[in-house]
Amino acid sequence: EVQLVESGGGLVQAGGSLRVSCAASGFSFDEYAMGWFRQAPGKEREGVSCISSIGGNTYYTNSVKGRFTISSDKAKNTVYLQMNSLKPEDTAVYYCTAGPFWGQGTQVTVSS
Repeated sequence: EVQLVESGGGLVQAGGSLRVSCAASGFSFDEYAMGWFRQAPGKEREGVSCISSIGGNTYYTNSVKGRFTISSDKAKNTVYLQMNSLKPEDTAVYYCTAGPFWGQGTQVTVSS
């Protein structure tokens, strides 16, 4: 059974940092690229960042470039999203994805 379990969300002031994690199980870590989406209240879900399964190539949506960093630890089957210089507009539920699979999401709230 494939499982993606996010953790690390929370409440932070603008300008602060958070790291969200996604622990994956039930599939080979090399099988899928892994990524992060987010959905703010009343808005469509948007892709934030992803990392390729081989080579570690990364992608970031423009609004987070220079502030967010995606990384993976294959030994731990875990993907991380380090979020720095957070803004209130980063407030959303953050979802981890791997191929067709989704985690349950973790709430990130940035106060102004």
